Amino acid sequence: MDLYEKIRTLPTSPGCYLYKNAEGEVIYVGKAKNLRARVRSYFLAASQANAKTGTLMREAVDLEYITVANEHEALALENNLIKQKKPRFNILLRDDKTYPYIKLTLADRFPKVFVTRRLRKDGSQYFGPYFPGNLAYRIVDLIHRSFLIPSCKVDLSRYHPRACLQYYIKRCLGPCVEGFTTPEIYKQAVRDVQLFLEGKPSELEQSLTQRMEEAAAAEQFEQAARLRDQLITLSQLHDKQRIASVENEDGDVFGFHYENEMLAVNLFHMRGGKIVDRRDFFWEDLAELILDTDEVAGDEQQQADAPSGVIASTFSAAAFFSAFLKQLYLDQNYVPRTVLVPVDFTDRVLLTEMLSAQTGKRVEILVPQRGEKRSLVDLVSQNAKQSYDQRFRVMKPSIKAIQEALQDALTLEELPTRIECFDISHIQGAETVASMVVWEDGAMKKADYRKFQVKTVSGVDDFASMREIIQRRYKRLLEEKKPFPSLVLIDGGLGQLHAAFSALEEIGVTSQPLASIAKKEEIIYVYGQENEPVVLDRRSPVLHLVQQIRDESHRFAITYHRKRREMRDRDSELLAIPGVGPRTRQRLLEHFGSLRGIKQAPPDALTAVVNAATAEKIRAHFADEANDAAVLHVIE
Repeated sequence: MDLYEKIRTLPTSPGCYLYKNAEGEVIYVGKAKNLRARVRSYFLAASQANAKTGTLMREAVDLEYITVANEHEALALENNLIKQKKPRFNILLRDDKTYPYIKLTLADRFPKVFVTRRLRKDGSQYFGPYFPGNLAYRIVDLIHRSFLIPSCKVDLSRYHPRACLQYYIKRCLGPCVEGFTTPEIYKQAVRDVQLFLEGKPSELEQSLTQRMEEAAAAEQFEQAARLRDQLITLSQLHDKQRIASVENEDGDVFGFHYENEMLAVNLFHMRGGKIVDRRDFFWEDLAELILDTDEVAGDEQQQADAPSGVIASTFSAAAFFSAFLKQLYLDQNYVPRTVLVPVDFTDRVLLTEMLSAQTGKRVEILVPQRGEKRSLVDLVSQNAKQSYDQRFRVMKPSIKAIQEALQDALTLEELPTRIECFDISHIQGAETVASMVVWEDGAMKKADYRKFQVKTVSGVDDFASMREIIQRRYKRLLEEKKPFPSLVLIDGGLGQLHAAFSALEEIGVTSQPLASIAKKEEIIYVYGQENEPVVLDRRSPVLHLVQQIRDESHRFAITYHRKRREMRDRDSELLAIPGVGPRTRQRLLEHFGSLRGIKQAPPDALTAVVNAATAEKIRAHFADEANDAAVLHVIE
């Protein structure tokens, strides 16, 4: 049955339709109040005149549809299908950045707290999201200091022979070592953290006060002092939250800039009436994307309302924001009460109703035309223009901006100011060496480069070699009490990453930020988040920085490996000459500079370093070598 025959059989009820190409791939997903009428419109002459729709219909050879009960269900189903199928002709949310949550692993024997961007059904309790992103890290740090619940990667399902550094600096109860704490004490600390994160200060304050008084009565003054400090911290936080609660409600503000089939969208997050963070989104291939004509209610006003550079005749901002907001907000745990957009679209009221039902509170999607809110939308659009220029006009961002983007991409607690990168080099396990290069505050710091000979590993074993080098490097830093880098970067995949962490774990370092970059896929793995690899856009300055550091580490390792190999080759050849031992070899190399210099030296020059008999043997050795080479050349 061809497409024309299928159209006649389509129902007139609401639903979603899926166009497929000859390979059976879904290339476009749409929704409709009337499936038959909507699909039929694609075959009208006016639709075929549109280059994008014409391209779609030339590729489409099959059609599937799914009926639903109403428009709400159709909109939700369309969003799920687009995210699942990722059709080529649909607008896709390429930047899937989400704001961080705090994860309390209640299913574990000794629960920990982590910052995460993914919510999973794993028995853990999640709190958030937090704006700006570093707020989650500050809260987790507070939990470490006040409640002593760790975030380390140590396996707490069993006991270990010794604790890590966090225990000794009093930021962990030490559940990894038997006898340092008890399950009851740890359980109470976890309960305090739950009350703290759930926003129940009164109940937590009452519990802390009671335990502080009991500890003081039992003359356990150290424990009483710790509980007193927790009460002070809780009181300070409660005061700040009470001040913030009387401010304005939360909101998101959107702006955009479109030019030359490329689009930049800015999203400003307002919390408590203040801008706390922003996000950038980019699309480079809008030329072939289908913008559903059912969604363009605001296009009549678009030319007047859009920022400079927007060409309404070739780009439907209304249709774009209809598709964009669905993917951004549907199925999300948190949606602000107010969303300000630059253009109207037909699904706006429907989407508002769905988001209100989803969150259990009233959500408004507004299109301000004048006043303070419109000025705010215009401000965000101006920032979108700057983002467009920086992205598509190849304007290099500042070092601070790259550092912040790297911190966000790899979910680092602190701004990365120093990165140490390691690579292993060898040929079939021979002359295995390693390099360490350093990036610090925007530049490679060659004075801090280090090179290593792998001493304890024989044969081809990159994992063991990496483990040895990492342990040697950071054990020395511990002994010398020097600061650790913001990030340790490994040239390699998951195997090298886990080998590096095992080396750090053996010396009691479990909180060092650690990542690796795979050579072929250019995927970045962050330790502790291996199931969520970081895939950056090929234009991303963050990816370019990581690649630059990785390539420099590789170059430095290769250079050192070649030097070692040359030293091995020349050493073995000189030592093969009768009468030439290690000391004589060293004198010859120091005097002539290289093996080639020794070969080309006249007899008088050789006798200035060695006796006449040894000089004659050296000349005879190289003469025989030259004759052998000449014979081989004739034979060839």
